[in-house]
Amino acid sequence: MTLFYVPNIVSGNVLPEEESLHAVKVLRLTIGDKIGVVDGIGSYHIAKITVPHHKHCGFEIVESQYDYGKRNYKLHIAIAPTKNIERLEWFIEKATEIGIDEITPIVCRYSERKNIKEERLEKIIVSASKQSVKAFFPKLNPLCTFDEFLVKFNASQKFIAHCYTSPLPSPEESETTKNEFNINNQNSIFNRILLKDEISKSANILILIGPEGDFSLEEVEKAISMNYLPISLGESRLRTETAGVVACTTVAIVNQ
Repeated sequence: MTLFYVPNIVSGNVLPEEESLHAVKVLRLTIGDKIGVVDGIGSYHIAKITVPHHKHCGFEIVESQYDYGKRNYKLHIAIAPTKNIERLEWFIEKATEIGIDEITPIVCRYSERKNIKEERLEKIIVSASKQSVKAFFPKLNPLCTFDEFLVKFNASQKFIAHCYTSPLPSPEESETTKNEFNINNQNSIFNRILLKDEISKSANILILIGPEGDFSLEEVEKAISMNYLPISLGESRLRTETAGVVACTTVAIVNQ
């Protein structure tokens, strides 16, 4: 049974124009055919076609489920957009399929991409949600800077994934950053823990994933000062989008 997205189902049992076109012209659905309908905020309905029109396809709800597929945890991932935007799109698609509540693109010191097309990313979320039969769609927040994100968002468990394994500043760090780096915090910064060992079940979780060049040491230190725990996602050095998917999957598996 094909799933359709109707964001304002309370305003009328009619598929949006794009969904109507797909139902009537592509799938050739007609009167009496059953479809699935979700609203993106937890409602799942089984319905049957009543008016097979390619611009405003009408339907009648025959069965409803609320809070369909609701998870026992909340996951918010903030991720730096990749230079190749298709990699970010891949992450958003897979994270949506696995299960995630919020996604926030962030601009960091070493970010190579500082703009996104939110409308396209929203369409990917809708498509991936329908494909994986999700009634809850993740929220895509507007692009913001790393510092803005730290101030605006919070959670009961906060993590920052970085790749630094030595207390020596990386060659890319400026002299100013090297001088400002707090030597007393080196142990906490470089003493990374595995994400899977720190996640609490049924928790509100927030994870920061950096750009291709990683977070700067200054960013890591700032996050830790705001109670983020530095984490590792395993022994391999992962691409940004892969790290995001691994983080999302790890949280899902721990909560199974």
